[in-house]
Order: sequence, then C-alpha cells, then structure tokens
Amino acid sequence: MAQVGPTIEAFEYGRFTLATYLDIHDIPGVKAGDVIGAHEADVRVQAQYGVNYKHYWVDEEAGKVFCLVEAPDRESATRVHQEAHGLVAHTLHQVEQGA
Repeated sequence: MAQVGPTIEAFEYGRFTLATYLDIHDIPGVKAGDVIGAHEADVRVQAQYGVNYKHYWVDEEAGKVFCLVEAPDRESATRVHQEAHGLVAHTLHQVEQGA
C-alpha cells in the first residue's frame, strides 16, 4: 500500500480536521482475541485527542494487526495507542478510501 501525501481530503469532526490512517503493528504470535482489550482501551482514550479508532483486523498467521483511524494528525493517533496500552504501530500510512 503506497503512502498518500498531503493532498488527501480531510473532513471536520467536531472541532478537529481529520485524515484517515491505516496503522500496522508487527506482533508475532498475536491472536484475534488478544486485540479486543487493546481496541477497547483505545476507544476509552481517543476522545481526548480528537481521534476515532474505527476498525481493526488481525492476521494471526503473519503476526500483524491493522487499525483504521481518523485523527487530526499522526502524532495524535500514535498518542492514543501509547497511552491506552503502549502498543504503538510500527507503520502508519495516511490513506484515501477508494470505491
């Protein structure tokens, strides 16, 4: 997946302008059930940073977790993960939804 530059269309969410990001965590041995609590922790923390962790996916075989997030910037998306559970993404891509 190619990283998209600053031309991505952002939108207003309350008082924040949000862009959409897809983050990737490399966690060998991860199980789908292990991620439930981490996502719930993100949801508890996210509002104070104007972030919305919308969805996540787990690839158990590859040891990867993918999170779809709307955030005012990369730092805010990362801050939520850091504060909620400490599992910061290894890669964070700004993305644009297609068809």
